[in-house]
Amino acid sequence: MTTFGAILLAGGRAARVDGAAKPLFEVGGQTLLARAVTAVTGTGAQPIVVAGPVLDAALDVAWVVEDPPFGGPVAGIVAALSRDDLWAPEPDWTFVLACDLPRVGAAVERLRSDILLLPSDTEGVCLADASSRPQWLTGAYRTRALRAAAKAVPDAGRDAPVRVLLADLAIAAIAAPDDLTRDIDTWEDLSSARASAGEARPAQEES
Repeated sequence: MTTFGAILLAGGRAARVDGAAKPLFEVGGQTLLARAVTAVTGTGAQPIVVAGPVLDAALDVAWVVEDPPFGGPVAGIVAALSRDDLWAPEPDWTFVLACDLPRVGAAVERLRSDILLLPSDTEGVCLADASSRPQWLTGAYRTRALRAAAKAVPDAGRDAPVRVLLADLAIAAIAAPDDLTRDIDTWEDLSSARASAGEARPAQEES
């Protein structure tokens, strides 16, 4: 049986929403962070590591923060994978997900089903948006390959583009409906996500 782990990235500056904690935005009655945790819990993921400050102590996850903080998503991934105690036994695959995806549950299910169809030498899969751009942070990667890449990236990944971390991995980018990869970057995005979830309330400045 295929086993999974998960790294959820929740440590960005969120400058376009005035520094608000995007993972705590509520859509459909649940925070974006809780939605991501629920999605990967449904796959049996262990461990579930959130790279970011402790935003919700009630969640059954491990928390890590890159040093210094705000080093970008690669630094968060490296920090999560550097906790050897969390990764024994090592799962076959690790989801890597940004915590600003309103439809993260559907995205995770798509990734899990696509993994079953991949050639045995494929080291990762990510969803591609409507313009066919790979969305690396809506992906799943073979844990062993991801950990090796994390150990090799310079400066613990600080300020590195995600493509640098994944450059040597054989990754399949799978076309998916645009709403599976659409994230929340602005207040307008939050209002749209809430409207799609059937909520009438507009976005407000939240902290």
